[in-house]
Amino acid sequence: MNTRKRSGLWLAGPTRFAGLPQARAQMYLAVLVLLLACLAVMGPPALPSLATRVGDQTDMTLYHAVIDRVRHGEPYYTVVAELHRAGGYPLKPFFTVRLPTLAMVQAMLPHLVVRMMLWLLCLGTAAAWIIRVRRIAPRWPPLALTGATLIAAMVVNVQPGLDVFHETWAGPLIALSLALRRPGQWTASVALGLSAMLLRETALLYVAIMAAAALIDGQRREAAAWIAAILIFGIALAAHAQAVARILEPLDAPSNGWFGFLGLGFFLRLASLSTALTLAWPWLASAILVVSALGWTAWRDPTASRAVATIGGYAVLIAVCARSDHVYWVLMVTPLLLLGLVFAVDGLRDLIVAAMDTRRITVTRIIR
Repeated sequence: MNTRKRSGLWLAGPTRFAGLPQARAQMYLAVLVLLLACLAVMGPPALPSLATRVGDQTDMTLYHAVIDRVRHGEPYYTVVAELHRAGGYPLKPFFTVRLPTLAMVQAMLPHLVVRMMLWLLCLGTAAAWIIRVRRIAPRWPPLALTGATLIAAMVVNVQPGLDVFHETWAGPLIALSLALRRPGQWTASVALGLSAMLLRETALLYVAIMAAAALIDGQRREAAAWIAAILIFGIALAAHAQAVARILEPLDAPSNGWFGFLGLGFFLRLASLSTALTLAWPWLASAILVVSALGWTAWRDPTASRAVATIGGYAVLIAVCARSDHVYWVLMVTPLLLLGLVFAVDGLRDLIVAAMDTRRITVTRIIR
């Protein structure tokens, strides 16, 4: 077994790939090269740009209309029922209607304040991750790359008009929650996770992953806090379901269902279009995302394991459940997608070193 472990290029310690057996390291490299080759040859499925999707969709108009009418004193659920019926939107089951949290907050505040709040959330998320990375990679190149990847990942979040979409807020909240979580220091992380759930129900997947990870790590108090957040969200969701039930009429349209089975290629393409990678060739954008995922798996830290589970969970959710018009689901994890590039530098180095290690153990027999 190869036990060689070199000091990191950027990171203070070795990655998970340092000291891997040569055969296993070669297998990992072969899989990575094969995957990148497949992406280069096949490419991800073609989709229109996110800006085009915004122009084609009426969701933005719907959300703006809801906020405007609530701002003028109309009840949220009455407004939603009327606008959903007028626009042909489904009202069944209840989760086709968004939780009122974001609309109520935006109705109470001037639009400029809302925009500033979103900018501050994104900047705060970037600052939290830069501080987190600085503890393990204090030199300027990894810190500069950290900032660049976060800007590239959240550039869509701050585009004008997208502040009415719930995923635009929930994604940075999830990333900030993960950045602030430490063993024994999880209060702020749990609170942010709960906030994300109250904005967008699909944030439940992230909170469930964090609760499971805390249980696996033996952090019982932390796990209890995450579970308590899920219970609070469950109460809010039950109240939401009852409110929607009161506005239903027999002829209200049902949902077409969530199961699109569009595959992981659909997730990769959405991820590319929802970040600055939309400026790159599709195969190159997908390759960068794969290398970033490799970087997350390389970082030897419990946060990395949680990030991998979160990204993987939403990738599977989108690949299986999303339809072609669910382009905004990916914004739940875009702030995390490119950050793995910071850890990929040392990870690739350690993987290549382990794969190329040709040392042999020589046994010398001494006869006395």
